[in-house]
Amino acid sequence: MSISTATDVRPAERHGVSFREAFWVWLRVAALSFGGPAGQIAVMHRILVEEKRWISEERFLHALNYCMLLPGPEAQQLATYVGWLMHRTVGGLVAGGLFIIPGIIAIMALSYVYAAFGNVPMVVALFFGLKAAVLAIVVEAVIRIGKKSLKNTAMRVLAALAFVGIFFFNVPFPIIVFGAALIGLLGAASRAKAFQVAVTHGSNSNKGNDALVDSLLGESQPEHTRPTLGRFLQVASIWLTLWLLPVIALLATLGPENVFSQIAVFFSKMAMVTFGGAYAVLAYVAQQAVDNYGWLKPGEMLDGLGMAETTPGPLIMVLQFVGFMAAYRDPGALSPMLAGTLGGLLATWVTFTPCFLWIFLGAPFIEVIRGNKGLASALSAITAAVVGVVLNLAVWFAIHTIFRETISVHGLLMDFDAPKLASVDPWALALSVAAAVAIFRFKVGMIPTLAACCTVGLFLHITGMMG
Repeated sequence: MSISTATDVRPAERHGVSFREAFWVWLRVAALSFGGPAGQIAVMHRILVEEKRWISEERFLHALNYCMLLPGPEAQQLATYVGWLMHRTVGGLVAGGLFIIPGIIAIMALSYVYAAFGNVPMVVALFFGLKAAVLAIVVEAVIRIGKKSLKNTAMRVLAALAFVGIFFFNVPFPIIVFGAALIGLLGAASRAKAFQVAVTHGSNSNKGNDALVDSLLGESQPEHTRPTLGRFLQVASIWLTLWLLPVIALLATLGPENVFSQIAVFFSKMAMVTFGGAYAVLAYVAQQAVDNYGWLKPGEMLDGLGMAETTPGPLIMVLQFVGFMAAYRDPGALSPMLAGTLGGLLATWVTFTPCFLWIFLGAPFIEVIRGNKGLASALSAITAAVVGVVLNLAVWFAIHTIFRETISVHGLLMDFDAPKLASVDPWALALSVAAAVAIFRFKVGMIPTLAACCTVGLFLHITGMMG
C-alpha cells in the first residue's frame, strides 16, 4: 500500500479491466463531475455500476457508506476507494486525483479573472443548461439506488426519517448514520426479518449480473485489500508526512502570522471537520475568512461558491478560491497573482491530501467487515439512511437550480431553506423537465443530454432570453 510500486501498474487485473482503460474512464468521470455530491455520485453510479459494470450495487453502496462517514468530499473519496479496489494504490491516486484536477484548473482560471476583473456572470450563464441536465441525472440515480436498496418497509421508513431529519431539522449527518447503524444492529439482534441481510462477500457464486470487482474478489480478498499492521503504519507515516510536513515547514520558516502559514493551518483544520461536505462548514469558513483573517470581502464567498457549483469537481474546491484571494491580498515579496496561485494550491493540498489518507488507511478494514452478518445489517440500515441523505442533496440541488431565491424557515425545531415559488426560473424548469423526459422516457444517453442542455443554455444567453 505504498504510494507507487512497480507492481501497482499492471496491464490488466484478474477482473479484465486494464489500467489504461480505467484511466480514461476516470477522466470521463472527472469531466462530468458537476452538480455537487448528488450529481457526482449519480454520474459514478451510472458509469461504474450501470454502464461499465465494474462494481456491483452492493459494493458501490458499501463504499459510499464509509465515504459518507469521513470528513471531506464523499464523491472524491468514493472515486479513490473504487480506484484503489481495482488497481491498488496507484488506481486510487489516479481516480481521486483526476476527480479534482479539472476543478483545480477551472477554479484557478476563474480566480485569475475574478481577481483582475471582478465577478464573472458569463460563467454562470455558460453552465446554466448543464445544471438542468445534471438535476435529471441526480433524480435518476436516487430512483435507481432507492429501488435496489429500499427492499422493505423498514428500510423505506429509515430513508424517509433520514431525509426529514437532515433536510427539515438540520440533524448532523454523523448522528443520522450512527442512529441508523444502531437501529440495524438492534434489528439484527431481534432477528427481525427486515434486517436479515444475505452476505455475499466470500462467495463464489457470481451470476451474470454480478460486477467485475466482486468476481475479482471471489472467495477471498485480493492481497492489497488485506489490512496488516505494517501497511497501516506505512500508509499513516507516508500520508501524514505528505499532509503535515509542508504545514510544519511553513510555520518554522515563515512564522504563524504569515498568510501561507495561516492558510496551511486553517484548511488543515477544515479537512478534519468537513463532515457532510462543503455546506457543513461554508458558513464557518466565510465568517473566519471575512471577520477573523480579512481574506475576503462580504459576499465574495458566495461568488466563490458559484464558481465551485458551476465547474467540475467537489464543492469544497471553493476553499481553493479562498486560499487564492487570501494570498493575493497579502502577497509579501511575491507578485499578487503568483502569491494567489501558491495560496490556492496550498489550500487545495492540505484539503485533499487527508482524503487519500482516510481511504488508504481505512478501506482495508471496511473490506474486512463486509462479511460480518451483524455489521452487514447495520450497514444495510446505513445504506437506507444514505438514500435519504442523497435525496436531501437532490432536493437541495433542485431548489437551487429551478428557483432563483429561497426563504430560510426557522421554528418548531425546523431549520431549512424553502423555495420562493414566485422566483421560479421557467427556462431552468423547462430544461430540467426536458432532460428528465429524454433520460427516463427516451433513454437518451448522459453525454447527449448534457450537450443538448448546454447548447440550449448558451443559446438562451446569447439571445438574451435568459433573465
